[in-house]
Amino acid sequence: MRALCWQGPNKLGVETVDDPSILNPHDIIVKVTATVTCGSDLHLLAGYVPFMRSGDILGHEFVGEVVDIGSAVRQRQIGERVVVCSFIACGLCWPCSQGLWSLCDNTNPNPGIGEGMFGTSSGGCFGYSALTGAYAGSHAQYVRVPFGDIGAFTIPDEVTDQQAVFASDAVPTGWQGAFDGGVKPGDVVAVWGAGGVGQMAARSAILLGAERVIVIDRLPERLDQVTRFIGAETLDFSGGDLQARLRELTGGRGPDVAIEAVGMEAHTAGLIQTYDKIKQAVRAQTDRPQAVREAIIAARKGGTVYVLGVFGGFVDKFPLGAVMNKGLTMRSGQQNGHKFIPMLLERISRGQISTDHLVTHQMSLEQSPRGYEMFKNKEDGCVRALFRP
Repeated sequence: MRALCWQGPNKLGVETVDDPSILNPHDIIVKVTATVTCGSDLHLLAGYVPFMRSGDILGHEFVGEVVDIGSAVRQRQIGERVVVCSFIACGLCWPCSQGLWSLCDNTNPNPGIGEGMFGTSSGGCFGYSALTGAYAGSHAQYVRVPFGDIGAFTIPDEVTDQQAVFASDAVPTGWQGAFDGGVKPGDVVAVWGAGGVGQMAARSAILLGAERVIVIDRLPERLDQVTRFIGAETLDFSGGDLQARLRELTGGRGPDVAIEAVGMEAHTAGLIQTYDKIKQAVRAQTDRPQAVREAIIAARKGGTVYVLGVFGGFVDKFPLGAVMNKGLTMRSGQQNGHKFIPMLLERISRGQISTDHLVTHQMSLEQSPRGYEMFKNKEDGCVRALFRP
């Protein structure tokens, strides 16, 4: 089969690789019909996650058709159209029983890496290096899906592949930020980042009853999407003192919930951006945490900060004093989509959540290296590129 493979930092290529096969009786094989880029993939592309190997297949958001099933599979059927959660869970271990699906104890065959870095390992994830199990990703013609009864979900007939593909990761990630961030009716919510995850976090906050939702970014095409398809307010952080403008918009108090949806390659205005980029470039720190810093400073006293963006290690100039003295609650985590995806597919089918607009460019798998170049460099207004193998 053909697949998009990592060939080194900032180098991708489409290669011919072996077709996947059933390795475990709980496996299914999915023929990919749509798969999309994600901002967290850019961290892999740039080499900021140091556990990629040449030939690793990228991609973790996908939909497709079930073409083979293991002998122990009971819920999935050949020919079924499914969306697959980007994180892999067994459904049997203690974290899974607590709804912490992305922290599954049984789906990461390389737990020592996470244990060495973080004290414990995450669950497995498609296409995201040896850190999360070295599973082949979704930018390919076929994908082996472990525990297919647990992680693959039937797509309603009225939902298209293009709509459903974001239920694999972006929609449940955004929902988790708003839901686990405690958004409630009447809240003022600020979201850093107007990419797919940030837009879905903003829409989720609206659906949960937030009175005002403000999305912060610098790219006009993304801010325009927020206005047209999400129904939230926007704020261009390059237009002056962000903290002063947020205080003005929130009556001097600050947002009740501040959601960071940018991750380790955040952009900002001023010298702090240069400082962070230099330290990251020489690996003196692994991440650029400016959006997290801004969210902490902006949040109201006693408010909540939820970190959705992907981070890999250690950061500098973390405002711990603000967290403590303002009495903030901080939460974070990879998405536990298994408990949200069926509900979110239903909301997509009813038109409550719009995802179609996130796909600004469509192309074949053979064109995917160019798609990533456009996505990384924000060329031609690229918000997400969708590949059809």
